Amino acid sequence: MGTDTLLHTPLYSLHEESGGKMVPFAGYAMPLQYADGIMAEHRHVREHVGLFDVSHMGQVLLRPRSGDVDDAALALEKLVPADIAALKHGRQRYTQFTNAKGGILDDLMVARLEDGLLLVVNAACKEADLELLQSELVAECVVELQEDRALLALQGPEAEQTLAVFADDVRKMVFMDVRTLDVDGARCVISRSGYTGEDGFEISVSAKDADRVARKLLEQPNVKLIGLGARDSLRLEAGMCLYGSDIDTTTTPVEAALEWSIQKSRRNGGARAGGFPGADIILGQLENGVSRRRVGLRPEGRAPVRHDAPLYADAEFATHIGKVTSGAFGPTVGGPVAMGYVATNDSQIGHTVFAELRGRSVPSVISALPFVPAHFKR
Repeated sequence: MGTDTLLHTPLYSLHEESGGKMVPFAGYAMPLQYADGIMAEHRHVREHVGLFDVSHMGQVLLRPRSGDVDDAALALEKLVPADIAALKHGRQRYTQFTNAKGGILDDLMVARLEDGLLLVVNAACKEADLELLQSELVAECVVELQEDRALLALQGPEAEQTLAVFADDVRKMVFMDVRTLDVDGARCVISRSGYTGEDGFEISVSAKDADRVARKLLEQPNVKLIGLGARDSLRLEAGMCLYGSDIDTTTTPVEAALEWSIQKSRRNGGARAGGFPGADIILGQLENGVSRRRVGLRPEGRAPVRHDAPLYADAEFATHIGKVTSGAFGPTVGGPVAMGYVATNDSQIGHTVFAELRGRSVPSVISALPFVPAHFKR
């Protein structure tokens, strides 16, 4: 598919001027990499600061019809397993939309603003998410897709000093804080979060201001544009799930090792236990365990083991126990890293399983996630 038939984000011209290698992604023309290449871009984010265009993702505002944001929070709990009602003003939380079988329809971030809840959802899922929200929350909320907004991600150990040049108050923010601040005259909703394992910010800005704000940030000598290729290797080293690869409608939050995102209040015995799609299955798994789990994998050698590679308990491929869901070379780790699902009995840290790579058996050690320590400001 040529990129000329695809949707463009407000930063499309900037990507082309900057030599971005544009590829189709979730219906958009997006930059895979720039001239420096994926490895160099990856390292730049780990050592300095990178600017990502993530405007293809969906931003959805839930406005409570009652005017009380608590009502929108309680309404959203009908669709997700997280405790949204306890989310304080100016804070953000990760959760998932689930289906009746406990599978994950999408994963998302929820921020509590003064007048509603701002949801950031995956690009490939945003139309279905919007339909779900509009059909299920119509009595309590006005659901608005924020089509006139772009989303930038500024990631890396120098992100704070970079953004503070334009909005000094970001120095006061800690991981998962959300503030509305001006950046070069543009009113932005800024969260201290990201998808790289590094400290950083996601900046929601109006589409008309996005290109100007991005160029201002890039005037800082330590900031470089970063493409989707490095975004994927960074998030993989950080042990973060990619929807459609590591989680989907057939995996539950417990199988995906995301039970940390289900607070006590929503579990059995909690103040608002259950009430979301698939709750009986998910809460049962929390109490009784699961037959498979998402794990980290460190394959031997230098060759990455990619998505869908089968995993076995033995080098002879006699006992199939799962498959790889994401795999790449980790530039910071200095070797191949992967994530996948294996039978729970084979999921202990340090246990060796075997991946099939072009007919060859590759010993792969079950490893703790993340592969690279997170550097969030807490």
